Amino acid sequence: MPGERRPERDDEDDPVRPPRRHEPVEPVDPSGDAGVEEHEKREGERHPDRQTTIAAERSFHDAVYTGAAPRLRPMRLGATLGALAEREFRLLFLGRLVSFLGSAFAPVAIAFAVLQVGSASDLGLVLAASMLPTVLFVLVGGVIADRLPRHAVLVVSNLVSGAAQGVFAVVIVSGHAQLWELMAIQAVRGVSTAFFFPAAQGIVPEVVSAERLQEANVLLRLSRNTTTILGAAVAGIVVAAAGPAWGLAVDAVSYLLAALFLARIDLPPRPRRETPAFVRELVEGWDEFRSRTWLWVVVVAFGVLNAAKAGAFNVLGPPIAKAHLGGAASWGFILATLSAGLIVGGLVALRWRPRRALLVGCLSVAFQAPPLLLLAIPAPTAAIAAAAFLEGVGIELFGIYWDTSLQQHVPREALSRVSSYDALGSWVLMPIGFAVVGPIASLVGTRETLIGASALVGLAVLAMAATADIRRLTAAPSPAPGSETEVTAPQPG
Repeated sequence: MPGERRPERDDEDDPVRPPRRHEPVEPVDPSGDAGVEEHEKREGERHPDRQTTIAAERSFHDAVYTGAAPRLRPMRLGATLGALAEREFRLLFLGRLVSFLGSAFAPVAIAFAVLQVGSASDLGLVLAASMLPTVLFVLVGGVIADRLPRHAVLVVSNLVSGAAQGVFAVVIVSGHAQLWELMAIQAVRGVSTAFFFPAAQGIVPEVVSAERLQEANVLLRLSRNTTTILGAAVAGIVVAAAGPAWGLAVDAVSYLLAALFLARIDLPPRPRRETPAFVRELVEGWDEFRSRTWLWVVVVAFGVLNAAKAGAFNVLGPPIAKAHLGGAASWGFILATLSAGLIVGGLVALRWRPRRALLVGCLSVAFQAPPLLLLAIPAPTAAIAAAAFLEGVGIELFGIYWDTSLQQHVPREALSRVSSYDALGSWVLMPIGFAVVGPIASLVGTRETLIGASALVGLAVLAMAATADIRRLTAAPSPAPGSETEVTAPQPG
């Protein structure tokens, strides 16, 4: 910082110090990449222990001084697993892993639990009852997660969600479940999710070092997807054999176990600051959100895309599976192959770090349209599952590049609030989509509704690809270890 007095240190330990006058300086053509690479090679041979720092400094120099894209090299699997060496991230990872495994049972269990007592339209109402409180309270959750210790918010959220799913299972077992009861229980879980999501997004940079941030995101998403492929397949078998209540019970227990891991996270206290008024904090988060065109365009596009895709797939898919594909086991298999695609997408992201990662992610979202078209036929289970696999690859590429873009280009102290605006915009239309897709299908036909939903997915992708700020945004290079300099995204305009 300007004017700051820094402690004295030995120049011999400074990997980027200027050469002393009495040292011979080997000529390097500053405009020639070959010359710079040769200089790097000589420095690496002279100081083998500093090769990582030299490479990071070169990437930083390229991005800041020459405007060139940082040379992002593929990540190795061993380097990715290195994030688990950090205790707080390891606890977060274990907590999320357990929760992910249980939550994999929820889509199959909830869908077929509701279909036991009602119709596809009733399923849409239950899903809408879960999403609506999330949309209404997610901004509150963002402010709370930026004020309070985020791991504490996660613990409470897991306990509430576990209790809700446990009550849902008991109501189903009773054999006297009413639609309003199921909606009310899922509404409680929806409120819990509103607090969980911003805290989960904001805590990752707090529990892992900056150079391992993308690796941590990949690990978290791979764990979710790996458990989902196992959980969805097992859930289909369990629900078909023993009933949906057992699947809900597994989900409830997983939330409680996750809370035990998360409660052990030990983070340093945040710097004391004057707590501004609640509304002022919302306004500050909104200013950070709206000042980045690439951010709000993606969120608006996903508001439309999620309402169309999630409503059509999750509400119309299970009845189609029940009537034409063999029931819960087939639907569980389709969800499992989607999860397999998510795993492959995560592995691809380990090796492929494109310069314009967010643009690549947005284009990959187009794979969400084919499963809807195949359900409209309806095609055989194997064909739908293959399309779901490709959809999973695309979803995961987008998810990893999107999470990392937010964490790199949004100030950490506002990250939960910005994430809450992301969630609000992305989810705001989903309750409407869940609630109306059943009646629309009854009015115009299931096939026509699915085709219309796939068309909306395509329009959303085109809107993102046509936005200049999304096409221009490039990944920020990781700073050298110990560096105090941050590389920020180019601002819109």
